[in-house]
Amino acid sequence: MTDVAKIVDAKGQSCPMPVLMTAKGIKEIESGQIMLLEVTDNGARSDIPAWASQTGHELVESEEADGVMKFYIRKK
Repeated sequence: MTDVAKIVDAKGQSCPMPVLMTAKGIKEIESGQIMLLEVTDNGARSDIPAWASQTGHELVESEEADGVMKFYIRKK
């Protein structure tokens, strides 16, 4: 995905930091833009999709490689 407006590096952070960093990061981009969240905390596997759903943002894509989960979130 090439049209990423912001990258939030939450690797090495444990719950609840990835969610807090996601919430802070999404405020720093414009509506319709995409933010990439990179995280290693296993809790994020369920926490980030739940956060996106609760806040109305769109989880466009997610992938996992080498222990790093990447979540692409479009701001509402």
